[in-house]
Amino acid sequence: MFNPFTLVYLSVPLVIGVVLGYLLRDRKLPKLDKISLAVIVVLIFSLGFGIGSNNELLSSLPQVGAQGLVIAALAIFFSIAFIKAGKRLERTR
Repeated sequence: MFNPFTLVYLSVPLVIGVVLGYLLRDRKLPKLDKISLAVIVVLIFSLGFGIGSNNELLSSLPQVGAQGLVIAALAIFFSIAFIKAGKRLERTR
């Protein structure tokens, strides 16, 4: 079930980060790329830990992976098909 507070819970830090980035854009800040990389690695680890500790999710992972593969393959196929069709339409003009 959808909880509207989840959207607020996720959106508020994003908006605060955008506002702070905008206000501090002219200041010389320490290199944040190493800090960002460390935070991303911790987030990926926690995601993996959460998946690994959830038996229900872990058992459905092959099905979810197969569905993701099909969706990605279809997206790539139709992107290429529409680009080729658009180029043919452009040449006929």
